[in-house]
Amino acid sequence: MKGNEYSKAAATAEAGQAQPDGAGFSGSWAKEGKERFYPWRIHVSRSMLIFLALDLLAIVAASFASIWVRHEFQISMIDPAFVSTVAWYLPVNIFTTFLVYYLFSLYTTLWKYAGITELCNITAAAAMSSLLQMGGILICGKPIFRSYVLLYFVLMLAETVATRFSYRFLRLVRNKYFRASADRRMNLMVVGAGDAGAAVIKETRLSKESTRKVCCMIDREPSKWGKRLLGVPIVGDVADIPEAVKKYHIQKILITIPSANRRALREIVTVCQTTGCEINILPGIYQLIDGEIVTSRLRNVKFEDLLAREPVKVDLDAILDYIQGKTVLVTGGGGSIGSEICRQLAGHGVGKLIIFDIYENNAYSIQKQLEWEYPSLDMEVLIGSVRNESRLKDIFETYRPEIVFHAAAHKHVPLMEDSPNEAIKNNVIGTYLTAQMASRYRARKFILISTDKAVNPTNIMGASKRLCEMVIQMIGKKSETEFAAVRFGNVLGSNGSVIPLFRKQIEQGGPVTVTHPEIIRYFMTIPEAVSLVLEAGAYARDGEIFVLNMGEPVKIDDLARNMIRLSGYEPDVDIMIKYTGLRPGEKLYEELLMNEEGMKTTENDRIFVGRQIDFDEETFEQSLLELAQASSSESRTIREIVHRIVPEYHYET
Repeated sequence: MKGNEYSKAAATAEAGQAQPDGAGFSGSWAKEGKERFYPWRIHVSRSMLIFLALDLLAIVAASFASIWVRHEFQISMIDPAFVSTVAWYLPVNIFTTFLVYYLFSLYTTLWKYAGITELCNITAAAAMSSLLQMGGILICGKPIFRSYVLLYFVLMLAETVATRFSYRFLRLVRNKYFRASADRRMNLMVVGAGDAGAAVIKETRLSKESTRKVCCMIDREPSKWGKRLLGVPIVGDVADIPEAVKKYHIQKILITIPSANRRALREIVTVCQTTGCEINILPGIYQLIDGEIVTSRLRNVKFEDLLAREPVKVDLDAILDYIQGKTVLVTGGGGSIGSEICRQLAGHGVGKLIIFDIYENNAYSIQKQLEWEYPSLDMEVLIGSVRNESRLKDIFETYRPEIVFHAAAHKHVPLMEDSPNEAIKNNVIGTYLTAQMASRYRARKFILISTDKAVNPTNIMGASKRLCEMVIQMIGKKSETEFAAVRFGNVLGSNGSVIPLFRKQIEQGGPVTVTHPEIIRYFMTIPEAVSLVLEAGAYARDGEIFVLNMGEPVKIDDLARNMIRLSGYEPDVDIMIKYTGLRPGEKLYEELLMNEEGMKTTENDRIFVGRQIDFDEETFEQSLLELAQASSSESRTIREIVHRIVPEYHYET
């Protein structure tokens, strides 16, 4: 809704005028708007009517029972004047009590989730009602004994608590019956005896559908060991999990420590994996609303939970001013990284988004997703190759993109080893042509998606990416366009990455193939990678290479074994692990930065900038022409030519 439309709707509502559908607030929003402007309107529900009736009975009962109790349950001893006073003031008492109870939200509370706060409200409301009644009687000069107010308060409090909390008690008894009579009960262990753990226990008890029972809890605080939380025993530390699983016959473990960092979480998950139980993790307790629907927010352990570092967090709202209202081109926009770039740009005010990809299925998929999620997004989806200079020229001439994210590339190491000329054509020449067009048509920024395999490359794919970095460094020095490259490691869950392969192999019963037991890799999630790319766009200067501090590397063998355990199997027992040997061009570990590049920091302490390595740019440009000619003629000596340009590239002859 535009500003002037909102002001008009607000003014109309304040004036009390009815608005037709489609004008200002519409549909359900119109009703919500009215409630905002008229907060004193009372919505009378069935539950409110029930509580009003119960409170009416409670007021009458407490009023006369107070007199009865005061006279030691002897009706004959009761002074008729006291009865007359109470009966005379009863209509006023009923009205004031209803009003006080409403003001203390006793008719608008969800008693299903009632707790200490609601009990305090009941106590305050009963006390206020009692004092008002006593004050009214005294002001009117009617006779009443002094202890009446105390007796009335105690009885009214007891009756109000009983009517409100009996609903919760009956639900608890009913659900306990359902769990006991269920065909399949599931015994749970909760790791984390804090607020989140308590919320999970409450939810499992309140849910009729839940056939789960929390049998024990684990916590790292020694002062809690041997005690109980809501009746559930706290049996020990993380190291005691396997023993407790056997003792209590646990089928599922719930990790409810929202404050745990990634390293601590990984340690807990690693221990839990040895038990063979299903593992769930609860998100932050502050994401929950009044403790409601807790168990539905439990999620399965994600593979990125096993990374030994905290996730990289980038405040995109603070850094994405440079794309606001701009025309942005994403090459390879249908791929894993490219499509995530498109999604994040669409959600942060991009002016016009141009998705360019050679693979029509991927392009179609991201197009439909963005059309559904962002119906007002100005978007063009174009099919073509970055090798095609005339196609690129037409796109840049037609749309004049101001920012370019270049994600189009061949990235599979073994495939490129078998087709090295294709790696050069698509990665190197494609980058050169795209960068030239960006410079020629005066794009403001050009961001290249690179890889850690560009450091001391042992395969043609990595070497081609190093050449791409050199291309943007060369063009950036003589262009008004700001160029930069973003270098990171393997991306969890991307097309062709090891995670989907392992998952498929596990689903098929194995074996899970690992090239070498000692091979290690750096990993990051797709959102992390894209956040780095977008932040690099804000920092981009003269062909700089941005590098993410990715924490500790992960052994692929450990990753495979953890995935097997997370799937409920035992490695080398249920699912075998097969070592296939290093593939051509593959090395045991990847590096993120060449030694001679050095590093300097940025505003983000997880992102660094490598010092550029100087090279003869005139000779390099001539070498690019040689590479283009050699690759187009399917040269058998393409690796030798690449080695001459990138001496740190080593290959097997």
